[in-house]
Amino acid sequence: MIPLFVDCSGRRIVIFGGGAVAARKAAYFAGEASVVVMSRSFSEKIAGLPVSHKKCDVAEETDAALEALVTGAFLVIGALSEPAQNNRIGKICRKAGILFNNADGEEGDVRLPALSRGEHYTLAISTDGSSPAVARFIREHLEQELPALDAMILLQERLRKKLRTTEPDQSRRTAVLREVLDDPSLWKHLEADPDTAWELVSRRYLHG
Repeated sequence: MIPLFVDCSGRRIVIFGGGAVAARKAAYFAGEASVVVMSRSFSEKIAGLPVSHKKCDVAEETDAALEALVTGAFLVIGALSEPAQNNRIGKICRKAGILFNNADGEEGDVRLPALSRGEHYTLAISTDGSSPAVARFIREHLEQELPALDAMILLQERLRKKLRTTEPDQSRRTAVLREVLDDPSLWKHLEADPDTAWELVSRRYLHG
């Protein structure tokens, strides 16, 4: 599989299931895509999300009825507690050429990674479905170890612009940017005061 970042704005995401797993999947897309959750019942977590709800008992629906429910969807997610029903939905989606993610059952053609988001970055982590716990561990570790990541991204952007006017050598500009990333004292200053961090960068790495 190839990792991609996809703009889901306005795209229809259909999720079958109303429990905790469905709630996590819905939260993943809520606020960006047009999410419809279909289930016999809905958990409180789902009820509190900006998504649409539609009563549906998959076991009672015909394949033709399910095909009609997923028509026009960009992505369908099977998050039911019955793997056989998830697999059934997956087959319908494959036949219709619709992307499918399966929370429990035969693997679909889309995996949802663990996400870490800041104002200026998005990190997606996947173990190819082998261990969601490890993906979550990596995400939490990065967030704990790099609390100033957003601030560092802004500092690097500012430094790149400055270096273009002061350093004609591309290889040297690249080296300076890396040296700043490898400077532990700068990371500490960024957590406390980004302005002080920039003053430190100016003294150490900018000349003339």
